[in-house]
Amino acid sequence: MAAARLLPRPLLRTALPSRASPQAFSRSLSQLPKVAAAHMAPVNGFVGAIGNTPLIRLMEPGGSVKDRAALYVVKDAEEKGLIKPGGTVVEGTAGNTGIGLAHVCRSKGYKCVIYMPNTQSQEKIDLLRMLGAEVHPVPAVAFDNPENYNHQARRHAERLDNAVWTNQFDNVANRRAHIETTGPEIWEQTDDGRNLDGFVCATGTGGTLAGVTAFLKEKSQGRVKCWLADPPGSVLHSYIQSGGELMDRQGGSITEGIGQGRVTDNLKPDIEKLDGSVHVPDAESIEMVYRCLDEEGIYIGASSALNVVAAAKMAKALGKGSNVVTILCDGAYRYQNRLFSRKWLQSKELESAIPQHLQKYIILE
Repeated sequence: MAAARLLPRPLLRTALPSRASPQAFSRSLSQLPKVAAAHMAPVNGFVGAIGNTPLIRLMEPGGSVKDRAALYVVKDAEEKGLIKPGGTVVEGTAGNTGIGLAHVCRSKGYKCVIYMPNTQSQEKIDLLRMLGAEVHPVPAVAFDNPENYNHQARRHAERLDNAVWTNQFDNVANRRAHIETTGPEIWEQTDDGRNLDGFVCATGTGGTLAGVTAFLKEKSQGRVKCWLADPPGSVLHSYIQSGGELMDRQGGSITEGIGQGRVTDNLKPDIEKLDGSVHVPDAESIEMVYRCLDEEGIYIGASSALNVVAAAKMAKALGKGSNVVTILCDGAYRYQNRLFSRKWLQSKELESAIPQHLQKYIILE
Protein backbone atom coordinates (compact mmCIF):
# COMPACT_ATOMS: atom_id res chain seq x y z
CA MET A 1 0.00 0.00 0.00
CA ALA A 2 1.46 3.32 -1.01
CA ALA A 3 -0.11 5.55 1.61
CA ALA A 4 0.78 4.88 5.22
CA ARG A 5 -0.62 6.38 8.40
CA LEU A 6 2.44 7.39 10.35
CA LEU A 7 3.21 5.53 13.55
CA PRO A 8 7.01 5.75 14.11
CA ARG A 9 7.54 6.02 17.84
CA PRO A 10 7.98 8.15 19.78
CA LEU A 11 7.67 10.99 17.29
CA LEU A 12 4.04 10.60 16.31
CA ARG A 13 2.17 9.17 19.22
CA THR A 14 0.17 12.41 19.12
CA ALA A 15 -1.15 11.31 15.73
CA LEU A 16 -2.99 8.27 17.04
CA PRO A 17 -6.22 9.50 18.64
CA SER A 18 -9.24 9.37 16.32
CA ARG A 19 -12.00 11.93 16.40
CA ALA A 20 -14.57 9.57 14.89
CA SER A 21 -16.26 7.14 17.26
CA PRO A 22 -15.32 3.45 16.91
CA GLN A 23 -19.02 2.65 16.59
CA ALA A 24 -19.46 4.95 13.59
CA PHE A 25 -16.35 3.59 11.90
CA SER A 26 -17.45 -0.01 12.50
CA ARG A 27 -20.88 0.71 11.00
CA SER A 28 -19.26 2.12 7.84
CA LEU A 29 -17.09 -0.99 7.50
CA SER A 30 -19.99 -3.37 8.10
CA GLN A 31 -21.62 -2.18 4.87
CA LEU A 32 -18.70 -3.42 2.78
CA PRO A 33 -17.73 -6.96 1.71
CA LYS A 34 -15.44 -8.56 4.31
CA VAL A 35 -12.24 -8.46 2.21
CA ALA A 36 -12.86 -4.87 1.11
CA ALA A 37 -13.51 -3.80 4.70
CA ALA A 38 -10.19 -5.29 5.78
CA HIS A 39 -8.38 -2.85 3.49
CA MET A 40 -10.27 0.25 4.56
CA ALA A 41 -8.89 0.79 8.06
CA PRO A 42 -5.33 1.91 8.87
CA VAL A 43 -3.33 -0.96 10.34
CA ASN A 44 -1.13 -1.01 13.43
CA GLY A 45 2.44 -1.11 12.18
CA PHE A 46 4.23 -3.89 10.30
CA VAL A 47 2.52 -6.81 12.06
CA GLY A 48 -0.94 -5.38 11.40
CA ALA A 49 -0.13 -5.12 7.68
CA ILE A 50 0.40 -8.87 7.30
CA GLY A 51 -2.58 -10.66 5.77
CA ASN A 52 -5.62 -9.59 3.76
CA THR A 53 -3.36 -9.26 0.73
CA PRO A 54 -5.37 -8.94 -2.51
CA LEU A 55 -4.92 -11.73 -5.06
CA ILE A 56 -3.35 -10.57 -8.33
CA ARG A 57 -3.32 -12.76 -11.40
CA LEU A 58 0.14 -14.00 -12.41
CA MET A 59 2.22 -11.10 -11.10
CA GLU A 60 2.98 -8.95 -8.09
CA PRO A 61 3.07 -5.14 -8.19
CA GLY A 62 6.47 -3.56 -8.70
CA GLY A 63 6.81 -2.45 -5.10
CA SER A 64 6.77 1.35 -5.34
CA VAL A 65 4.30 4.22 -5.60
CA LYS A 66 5.58 4.78 -9.16
CA ASP A 67 3.72 1.67 -10.36
CA ARG A 68 0.59 3.84 -10.50
CA ALA A 69 2.16 6.50 -12.71
CA ALA A 70 3.71 3.80 -14.92
CA LEU A 71 0.35 2.16 -15.58
CA TYR A 72 -1.39 5.45 -16.30
CA VAL A 73 1.18 6.82 -18.76
CA VAL A 74 1.05 3.55 -20.72
CA LYS A 75 -2.77 3.54 -20.67
CA ASP A 76 -2.71 7.16 -21.85
CA ALA A 77 -0.48 6.23 -24.82
CA GLU A 78 -2.82 3.36 -25.70
CA GLU A 79 -5.93 5.55 -25.48
CA LYS A 80 -4.32 8.13 -27.79
CA GLY A 81 -3.19 5.48 -30.28
CA LEU A 82 0.48 6.30 -29.76
CA ILE A 83 1.50 2.67 -29.36
CA LYS A 84 0.26 -0.56 -30.87
CA PRO A 85 0.73 -4.20 -29.82
CA GLY A 86 4.37 -5.23 -29.83
CA GLY A 87 5.59 -1.63 -29.58
CA THR A 88 8.28 -0.07 -27.41
CA VAL A 89 7.92 2.12 -24.33
CA VAL A 90 10.85 4.48 -23.71
CA GLU A 91 11.35 6.54 -20.55
CA GLY A 92 13.92 8.60 -18.72
CA THR A 93 13.79 7.74 -15.03
CA ALA A 94 15.85 7.60 -11.86
CA GLY A 95 14.62 4.04 -11.42
CA ASN A 96 11.26 3.37 -9.80
CA THR A 97 9.04 4.57 -12.65
CA GLY A 98 11.25 2.51 -14.93
CA ILE A 99 10.75 -0.57 -12.77
CA GLY A 100 7.00 0.02 -12.80
CA LEU A 101 7.09 0.44 -16.59
CA ALA A 102 9.13 -2.74 -16.98
CA HIS A 103 6.47 -4.66 -15.04
CA VAL A 104 3.63 -3.07 -17.02
CA CYS A 105 5.39 -3.71 -20.33
CA ARG A 106 5.97 -7.36 -19.48
CA SER A 107 2.30 -7.79 -18.65
CA LYS A 108 1.14 -6.02 -21.82
CA GLY A 109 3.72 -7.41 -24.25
CA TYR A 110 5.66 -4.20 -24.95
CA LYS A 111 9.42 -3.76 -25.14
CA CYS A 112 10.84 -1.38 -22.54
CA VAL A 113 13.85 0.95 -22.91
CA ILE A 114 15.10 2.97 -19.93
CA TYR A 115 17.57 5.87 -19.81
CA MET A 116 18.72 6.75 -16.31
CA PRO A 117 21.45 8.75 -14.56
CA ASN A 118 24.52 6.62 -13.87
CA THR A 119 24.42 7.78 -10.25
CA GLN A 120 21.55 5.44 -9.40
CA SER A 121 21.90 2.26 -7.38
CA GLN A 122 23.15 -0.90 -9.06
CA GLU A 123 20.24 -2.81 -7.50
CA LYS A 124 17.75 -0.80 -9.57
CA ILE A 125 19.73 -1.25 -12.78
CA ASP A 126 19.99 -5.01 -12.18
CA LEU A 127 16.27 -5.32 -11.43
CA LEU A 128 15.34 -3.44 -14.60
CA ARG A 129 17.45 -5.79 -16.68
CA MET A 130 16.03 -8.85 -14.92
CA LEU A 131 12.58 -7.58 -15.89
CA GLY A 132 13.69 -7.51 -19.53
CA ALA A 133 14.25 -3.78 -19.94
CA GLU A 134 17.03 -2.39 -22.10
CA VAL A 135 18.90 -0.01 -19.77
CA HIS A 136 21.13 2.92 -20.75
CA PRO A 137 22.90 4.52 -17.75
CA VAL A 138 24.15 7.94 -18.89
CA PRO A 139 26.06 10.80 -17.20
CA ALA A 140 23.91 12.84 -14.82
CA VAL A 141 23.54 16.34 -16.29
CA ALA A 142 21.00 19.13 -15.80
CA PHE A 143 17.65 19.12 -17.59
CA ASP A 144 18.66 22.05 -19.82
CA ASN A 145 21.57 19.98 -21.19
CA PRO A 146 20.58 18.12 -24.40
CA GLU A 147 22.36 15.03 -23.04
CA ASN A 148 20.06 14.85 -20.01
CA TYR A 149 18.64 11.33 -19.69
CA ASN A 150 15.10 12.54 -20.44
CA HIS A 151 16.11 14.11 -23.75
CA GLN A 152 18.10 11.03 -24.72
CA ALA A 153 15.02 8.88 -24.04
CA ARG A 154 12.85 11.15 -26.22
CA ARG A 155 15.31 10.98 -29.12
CA HIS A 156 15.56 7.19 -28.81
CA ALA A 157 11.76 6.84 -29.12
CA GLU A 158 11.73 9.16 -32.14
CA ARG A 159 14.18 6.86 -33.94
CA LEU A 160 11.90 3.81 -33.59
CA ASP A 161 8.69 2.74 -35.28
CA ASN A 162 5.72 1.98 -33.02
CA ALA A 163 7.36 3.52 -29.96
CA VAL A 164 6.35 6.10 -27.38
CA TRP A 165 8.30 8.26 -24.96
CA THR A 166 6.02 8.32 -21.93
CA ASN A 167 7.51 11.58 -20.57
CA GLN A 168 6.67 10.94 -16.92
CA PHE A 169 7.73 14.41 -15.74
CA ASP A 170 5.36 16.40 -17.94
CA ASN A 171 2.75 13.82 -18.93
CA VAL A 172 -0.22 14.74 -16.73
CA ALA A 173 -1.57 11.18 -16.93
CA ASN A 174 0.92 10.72 -14.07
CA ARG A 175 -0.96 13.28 -11.95
CA ARG A 176 -4.29 11.74 -12.97
CA ALA A 177 -3.20 8.36 -11.56
CA HIS A 178 -3.10 9.87 -8.09
CA ILE A 179 -6.31 11.85 -8.47
CA GLU A 180 -8.12 8.65 -9.41
CA THR A 181 -6.39 6.13 -7.10
CA THR A 182 -4.03 7.36 -4.38
CA GLY A 183 -6.06 10.36 -3.24
CA PRO A 184 -9.37 8.45 -2.98
CA GLU A 185 -7.67 5.56 -1.14
CA ILE A 186 -6.19 7.92 1.45
CA TRP A 187 -9.57 9.64 1.86
CA GLU A 188 -11.47 6.37 2.31
CA GLN A 189 -8.93 4.88 4.72
CA THR A 190 -9.13 7.94 6.97
CA ASP A 191 -12.91 7.58 7.41
CA ASP A 192 -13.74 9.86 4.48
CA GLY A 193 -11.18 12.38 5.65
CA ARG A 194 -12.59 12.76 9.14
CA ASN A 195 -9.32 11.42 10.57
CA LEU A 196 -7.04 13.34 8.21
CA ASP A 197 -5.39 16.68 8.91
CA GLY A 198 -2.36 16.69 6.64
CA PHE A 199 -0.57 15.13 3.71
CA VAL A 200 3.10 15.56 2.85
CA CYS A 201 5.56 13.94 0.44
CA ALA A 202 8.60 14.67 -1.67
CA THR A 203 8.44 15.13 -5.43
CA GLY A 204 10.36 13.90 -8.44
CA THR A 205 7.91 14.28 -11.30
CA GLY A 206 5.44 15.96 -8.95
CA GLY A 207 2.63 13.62 -9.96
CA THR A 208 2.00 12.06 -6.54
CA LEU A 209 2.01 15.31 -4.59
CA ALA A 210 -0.03 17.17 -7.19
CA GLY A 211 -2.65 14.48 -7.74
CA VAL A 212 -3.17 13.72 -4.05
CA THR A 213 -3.25 17.43 -3.18
CA ALA A 214 -5.79 18.17 -5.91
CA PHE A 215 -8.08 15.40 -4.67
CA LEU A 216 -7.76 16.07 -0.94
CA LYS A 217 -8.18 19.83 -1.29
CA GLU A 218 -11.39 19.40 -3.28
CA LYS A 219 -12.86 16.67 -1.05
CA SER A 220 -12.06 18.50 2.20
CA GLN A 221 -12.97 21.94 0.81
CA GLY A 222 -9.45 23.07 1.61
CA ARG A 223 -9.39 21.82 5.21
CA VAL A 224 -6.66 19.17 4.80
CA LYS A 225 -3.21 20.78 4.77
CA CYS A 226 -0.78 19.70 2.06
CA TRP A 227 2.99 20.22 2.20
CA LEU A 228 5.95 19.47 -0.04
CA ALA A 229 9.04 17.75 1.42
CA ASP A 230 12.36 18.56 -0.25
CA PRO A 231 15.89 17.07 -0.09
CA PRO A 232 19.15 19.00 -0.47
CA GLY A 233 19.89 20.04 -4.06
CA SER A 234 16.26 20.73 -4.93
CA VAL A 235 14.78 24.20 -5.53
CA LEU A 236 11.12 23.56 -4.73
CA HIS A 237 11.27 24.30 -1.00
CA SER A 238 12.87 27.67 -1.70
CA TYR A 239 10.38 28.25 -4.52
CA ILE A 240 7.44 27.81 -2.16
CA GLN A 241 9.00 29.69 0.73
CA SER A 242 9.95 32.64 -1.50
CA GLY A 243 6.51 32.91 -3.09
CA GLY A 244 7.42 31.58 -6.51
CA GLU A 245 11.05 32.46 -7.14
CA LEU A 246 13.08 29.53 -8.44
CA MET A 247 16.55 29.39 -6.90
CA ASP A 248 19.75 27.89 -8.31
CA ARG A 249 20.33 24.25 -7.44
CA GLN A 250 23.15 23.81 -4.96
CA GLY A 251 24.58 20.59 -3.59
CA GLY A 252 23.00 17.17 -3.83
CA SER A 253 21.35 14.42 -1.83
CA ILE A 254 21.70 10.72 -1.12
CA THR A 255 18.02 10.32 -1.99
CA GLU A 256 17.23 9.03 -5.47
CA GLY A 257 14.44 10.10 -7.79
CA ILE A 258 13.24 13.10 -5.75
CA GLY A 259 14.05 16.81 -5.84
CA GLN A 260 13.71 19.12 -8.81
CA GLY A 261 15.24 22.13 -10.52
CA ARG A 262 11.96 23.20 -12.12
CA VAL A 263 8.19 23.07 -11.74
CA THR A 264 7.02 20.18 -13.92
CA ASP A 265 3.75 20.16 -15.86
CA ASN A 266 2.44 17.58 -13.38
CA LEU A 267 3.08 19.87 -10.41
CA LYS A 268 2.16 23.17 -12.06
CA PRO A 269 -1.67 22.98 -11.70
CA ASP A 270 -1.50 22.38 -7.94
CA ILE A 271 1.62 24.04 -6.57
CA GLU A 272 -0.36 27.11 -5.51
CA LYS A 273 -2.65 24.87 -3.45
CA LEU A 274 0.21 23.77 -1.18
CA ASP A 275 0.11 25.16 2.35
CA GLY A 276 3.82 24.87 3.01
CA SER A 277 7.05 22.97 2.54
CA VAL A 278 9.83 21.47 4.63
CA HIS A 279 13.52 20.91 3.89
CA VAL A 280 14.95 17.61 5.19
CA PRO A 281 18.75 17.21 5.46
CA ASP A 282 20.27 13.88 4.48
CA ALA A 283 21.40 13.26 8.06
CA GLU A 284 17.78 13.24 9.26
CA SER A 285 16.71 10.96 6.41
CA ILE A 286 19.43 8.37 7.03
CA GLU A 287 18.71 8.32 10.77
CA MET A 288 15.03 7.65 10.02
CA VAL A 289 15.95 4.74 7.71
CA TYR A 290 17.55 3.06 10.72
CA ARG A 291 14.86 4.11 13.21
CA CYS A 292 12.05 2.69 11.09
CA LEU A 293 13.95 -0.58 10.75
CA ASP A 294 14.68 -0.82 14.47
CA GLU A 295 11.47 0.54 16.00
CA GLU A 296 8.85 -0.51 13.46
CA GLY A 297 10.40 -3.36 11.48
CA ILE A 298 9.86 -1.37 8.29
CA TYR A 299 12.64 -1.60 5.70
CA ILE A 300 12.48 1.64 3.69
CA GLY A 301 14.77 3.65 1.45
CA ALA A 302 16.04 7.18 2.00
CA SER A 303 13.23 8.87 0.06
CA SER A 304 10.61 7.11 2.16
CA ALA A 305 12.52 8.00 5.31
CA LEU A 306 12.62 11.65 4.22
CA ASN A 307 8.84 11.55 3.91
CA VAL A 308 8.53 10.12 7.43
CA VAL A 309 10.75 12.90 8.82
CA ALA A 310 8.65 15.49 6.99
CA ALA A 311 5.42 14.00 8.30
CA ALA A 312 6.76 14.10 11.85
CA LYS A 313 7.59 17.79 11.40
CA MET A 314 4.16 18.44 9.93
CA ALA A 315 2.37 16.62 12.76
CA LYS A 316 4.30 18.69 15.29
CA ALA A 317 3.38 21.90 13.47
CA LEU A 318 -0.31 20.98 13.21
CA GLY A 319 -0.49 20.14 16.89
CA LYS A 320 -1.35 17.33 19.27
CA GLY A 321 -3.93 14.87 18.01
CA SER A 322 -3.31 15.60 14.33
CA ASN A 323 -3.21 12.79 11.76
CA VAL A 324 -0.72 13.06 8.90
CA VAL A 325 -0.36 10.75 5.89
CA THR A 326 2.73 10.36 3.74
CA ILE A 327 4.04 7.98 1.08
CA LEU A 328 6.43 5.09 1.68
CA CYS A 329 7.87 5.17 -1.84
CA ASP A 330 9.66 1.83 -1.89
CA GLY A 331 11.81 -0.56 0.11
CA ALA A 332 15.47 -0.31 1.14
CA TYR A 333 16.35 -3.46 -0.82
CA ARG A 334 16.83 -1.24 -3.89
CA TYR A 335 19.58 0.70 -2.09
CA GLN A 336 20.93 -1.67 0.56
CA ASN A 337 24.51 -1.79 -0.76
CA ARG A 338 24.71 1.93 -0.04
CA LEU A 339 22.47 2.62 2.94
CA PHE A 340 23.90 -0.22 5.05
CA SER A 341 27.53 0.10 3.99
CA ARG A 342 29.92 1.71 6.50
CA LYS A 343 32.32 2.73 3.73
CA TRP A 344 29.56 4.44 1.75
CA LEU A 345 28.12 6.18 4.82
CA GLN A 346 31.59 7.45 5.73
CA SER A 347 32.11 8.72 2.18
CA LYS A 348 28.93 10.80 2.55
CA GLU A 349 29.88 11.89 6.10
CA LEU A 350 26.67 10.30 7.41
CA GLU A 351 27.93 7.55 9.70
CA SER A 352 27.76 9.87 12.70
CA ALA A 353 24.11 10.68 11.92
CA ILE A 354 23.16 7.13 12.93
CA PRO A 355 22.78 6.76 16.72
CA GLN A 356 25.26 4.35 18.26
CA HIS A 357 22.59 1.84 19.31
CA LEU A 358 21.44 1.59 15.67
CA GLN A 359 24.87 1.10 14.12
CA LYS A 360 24.47 -2.66 14.58
CA TYR A 361 22.48 -2.53 11.33
CA ILE A 362 25.49 -1.33 9.35
CA ILE A 363 26.31 -4.84 8.17
CA LEU A 364 28.28 -4.06 5.00
CA GLU A 365 31.82 -2.70 4.94
